[in-house]
Amino acid sequence: MGRIKVAVAGVGNCASAIVQGVQRYSRAGADEGVAYWKVGGYTPSDIEFVAAFDVSAKKVGKDLSEAIFQKPNNTVKICDVPRLGVKVSKGPVLDGIGRYLKDVVPVDGRAEADVEAELEGSGAEVLVNYLPVGSTAASHRYAEAALKAGVAFVNAIPVFIASDAAWAAKFVKARIPVAGDDVMSQVGATVLHKTLVKMAVDRGVKVDETYQLNIGGDTDFLNMLEESRLKDKRESKTSAVRAMSPYSVPTRIGPSDYVPFLGNDKVCYIWLKGRYFGGTPVKIDVKLHVVDAYDSAGVMVDAIRGARVALDRGVGGQLTSLSAYCFKHPPVQMPYPEAKASFEAFTAGKLER
Repeated sequence: MGRIKVAVAGVGNCASAIVQGVQRYSRAGADEGVAYWKVGGYTPSDIEFVAAFDVSAKKVGKDLSEAIFQKPNNTVKICDVPRLGVKVSKGPVLDGIGRYLKDVVPVDGRAEADVEAELEGSGAEVLVNYLPVGSTAASHRYAEAALKAGVAFVNAIPVFIASDAAWAAKFVKARIPVAGDDVMSQVGATVLHKTLVKMAVDRGVKVDETYQLNIGGDTDFLNMLEESRLKDKRESKTSAVRAMSPYSVPTRIGPSDYVPFLGNDKVCYIWLKGRYFGGTPVKIDVKLHVVDAYDSAGVMVDAIRGARVALDRGVGGQLTSLSAYCFKHPPVQMPYPEAKASFEAFTAGKLER
């Protein structure tokens, strides 16, 4: 089938996890821990990283294999990564560094790279946006570069691009695939919360109220202490859960606190209250504990391969089935089983997008 040439904007924990994961699967050749060993004929080991962008002085200028292990990255190491021959370039800063990140991310003093030119020169086919939450202007810059360079854009963060009509129109006009927004982790808080609410509704429970609280110790949670950067994040997570009920349910979802000693671990608490037969009360309490970056990577390997399938088939614009399966705020929300079936139909060539 060939290689899938990928560029990454933001060399944080999530980028580290997917780079390490691809290396591990390339060596092991086993399908443990992935939903699909093949997507449209492509395996995780077919992913090849050809370009990377960041703003940290600790990462810019270094080989990607070295940059992924630089502080403040703190996810667990699952394998050694050989030199990849991909030098991390200085990306546009814009709004990428928030109030709390500026103290832990020293901005490199070099001139910003020409992102479009680097995408074209590297032969990148897919650009993954892994910038910090709240990086709206910076994400838009990368999306524009993808459009100009003819590269598929996969938006892993809660800045609304794939789900925005104006942006979608640009990708339709350019006949370039776009998928997003805000990755829904492999066994994450959102997919679990969606499943619980949908199960309750389908089983006849009247859901009265629900909340989801999340804590973690990486720079993502540090960055999200800045409430002004969270508008899209809260909407993304909340809309995904609310879409599972045909009626309005009082819902509160969002990051709750930064706990440094947790490192890249994320702990989530989900609570649901409702009434079943005869108006009898029921309450559900769930605790989820994951390594956050690998939870993201487990889905992004599918999103990247799905984007390449779209390129192979000449499909441009919003990838609705892929987005519903892989992201919290897609153009069209679907219950998880429906989204999964649609994604499989799309990658098998039985569904247009």
